[in-house]
Amino acid sequence: MTGHGTAPEDPLTEPFGAADVVTATTDEHGTVTGWSEGARRLLGYRSEDVVGRPVAELLAGDVRTAGESLVGRLSWSGQVSVRHRDGHRVSGELLAHRRVGRNGDDWLLVWGAARRPRPPVDGIPVQWCFDQSPCILAIFDMDLRYVRTNADEERAVGLTGDQLRGMRVTEAVPHPECEKIERAMRRVVETGERQFLEIYLRVPGECREHAWAIHLAPLYDPDGRLCGVCFAAQDTTEQYEARQRLLLLNEAGRRIGTSLEMTVTAQQLADLAVPRLADFAGVDLLTSLDVGDELPAGPVTGPVTMRRTAQQSVLLGAPESAVEVGATVTSPASSTAAEWLAADAPALYRMTDPALARWADQEPAQAARLRAVGTHSMMVVPLRARGAGLGIAVFVRHRHPEPFGADDLLLAEEITARTAVCIDNARRYTRERTTAVTLQRSLLPQRLAEQTALEVAARYLPASAEGGVGGDWFDVIPLSGARIALVIGDVVGRGIQAAATMGRLRTAVRTLADIDLPPDELLTHLDDVVIRLNTEAPSDSGPQPTGDIGATCLYAIYDPVSRRCALARAGHSLPLVCGPDDTVRVLDLPAGPPLGLGGLPFETAEIELPEGSVLALYTDGLIGGRDGDAAHRLDVLRHALAQHAGSLQAACDAVLGAMLPARCDDDIALLLARTRVLPADRVATWDIPPEPTAVAQARADAVGQLSAWGLTEAAFVTELVVSELVTNAIRYGRPPVRLRLIHDRSLICEVCDTSSTAPHLRRARMFDEGGRGLLLVAQLTQRWGTRYTRTGKTIWAEQDLPGLP
Repeated sequence: MTGHGTAPEDPLTEPFGAADVVTATTDEHGTVTGWSEGARRLLGYRSEDVVGRPVAELLAGDVRTAGESLVGRLSWSGQVSVRHRDGHRVSGELLAHRRVGRNGDDWLLVWGAARRPRPPVDGIPVQWCFDQSPCILAIFDMDLRYVRTNADEERAVGLTGDQLRGMRVTEAVPHPECEKIERAMRRVVETGERQFLEIYLRVPGECREHAWAIHLAPLYDPDGRLCGVCFAAQDTTEQYEARQRLLLLNEAGRRIGTSLEMTVTAQQLADLAVPRLADFAGVDLLTSLDVGDELPAGPVTGPVTMRRTAQQSVLLGAPESAVEVGATVTSPASSTAAEWLAADAPALYRMTDPALARWADQEPAQAARLRAVGTHSMMVVPLRARGAGLGIAVFVRHRHPEPFGADDLLLAEEITARTAVCIDNARRYTRERTTAVTLQRSLLPQRLAEQTALEVAARYLPASAEGGVGGDWFDVIPLSGARIALVIGDVVGRGIQAAATMGRLRTAVRTLADIDLPPDELLTHLDDVVIRLNTEAPSDSGPQPTGDIGATCLYAIYDPVSRRCALARAGHSLPLVCGPDDTVRVLDLPAGPPLGLGGLPFETAEIELPEGSVLALYTDGLIGGRDGDAAHRLDVLRHALAQHAGSLQAACDAVLGAMLPARCDDDIALLLARTRVLPADRVATWDIPPEPTAVAQARADAVGQLSAWGLTEAAFVTELVVSELVTNAIRYGRPPVRLRLIHDRSLICEVCDTSSTAPHLRRARMFDEGGRGLLLVAQLTQRWGTRYTRTGKTIWAEQDLPGLP
């Protein structure tokens, strides 16, 4: 052989020559695609002479035999003779590796010329230590090429010491992990410092991947010169796998249960298990969990119906499963699936186990799917929490070469137990939240009151499952005199308690609105209600500290006759007004304290609203957010209102679409109201002289106005009502007295005076001359009442008009 000199006596002091090794690459058709400088020096061919030619033209032996040896293999080694450029044959050892890539396979060929046998090494005991060391040992020269190996290293890579000598580690085992080793050895040569690294790969001499702890140390000659690298590797697979199991358990505690939705929690289990524990994981839950009922303790009896709630696979589309996510399967009580659900312990199976034959007969489609992908082992773990069965989790391996073992079963049982508790927590929370949402929605207006003063649209959205149900509410309350009250509020807290408190406050507001209190007085009384609620003691937990219940509220009254709107707020967000010209502004109302503090006053502000103005009331969930930029979100709200003020329903949808995040942390209530004005010809007003003779003229004026409105059918009752109310005002009230008729959806008769005496219904005796007036008014009209103002009182009565609902 030509191209190399005499082999050195001491491989540590004089490295083995790189020219003794030829490195080349070929494509899958045997055409040379790469040619190293060492190949040129050893065989005489330049790269441009060889690249693009069939590699068979360089072989001097039986080409067909060498080609047949590579068929179906990932690697091959053996004696091969190569033809030198000058024509003579050179014999040597060929090592061929198949490399799999995205653009097709190719071959890495490493060929070394035959070497002279090495002379024996002095110091037999040292040689014994090297060869019989309990770990893999190898020595590399300064060019990072093998010089000496022990038997364990040769077994690991599947090559003899003579075959390895002169190769790099990346040539013996072409793998990205070996490139890490070579980089670490280069650092040893450059710095003279020891290196340590951990890798995970399958070497040619093993049937599965192993974890390896690699120690690299510099080797010095007696004169202190660096002359090589010592390589030591130890199989740490058991420690590595134990560490991975602990990491998986830790990750399970961190990832599983972050959501209060059962489907998300089940999917978190499947995602965690694949691919680190299994190649496929499926979670089936009882359909009875969906309704949130309390589950009976102990095993499930009778047929069981489970839904495939989650699954994950290393293969696209999860071909292992014959059931789609969301599909349900009902199994009889005697089925294997029912037995798995009722079992107290998990089960581990090989696909050849007789115990699976019965299950395969019951579910042939599923069994066929598993066999088709090459499944070799399976684990089934029941999901149980607080003594009740929730479902089962199935783990399958088909790509992972190692079957499930006892440690895998313990790991699966542990993470499944954690998942079961989280799923049960989610089920319990879902049941409570559903109850709270149902309660809250039942306490909100089922439909808004029909009236002519305002066009109204509203939206209510509960918080996300993690946020919990709050106590937001709104209401639209018809008042006397064709006026309308708008209410919006927010109770502090979450859950059923907040929803119940909201219901109590809404009822209190309606009760206070019925006595026609102005906004500031109504909020004062509502503040007293919240304070009383704080002092009430639940029967099971003792007195409740003051301040546990808090709320904000905004109350507004709009009068379509005067176009005036009176508003007061208790710690609530400022409302917006969008004018007829689509200009949106914030109403600067006096700040009032939140409800429940007590002792602080509220103040009413009164503004005039042009016809067609849109009043926007909302709770803080709309402009609040995790980003904390309430000013920016308020600008977004103003822009959305201005762009969609034409249709209130569209405006509600546009506002929510523009401002809602993907996940709402708080309830949201939104109430939009467009003002209308009652035409002047629908209102008639007369000043009544404080004389009894004025009653007759009042009756005549009222009848004449009804005739002008075309309401002659209501003349008899109206004449009687006007007579009684005006007579009472003149007799018991103080002037000035005023009569007003309002033609709205109903006919409203109002008589006001400046006294504060309250009228009362009473039972007149047989021979009494009076006392029957208000009783007649109450009997002949649909509604009547009294409202007080700062200047006196108004007694009113309403009659429903024919043809109107």
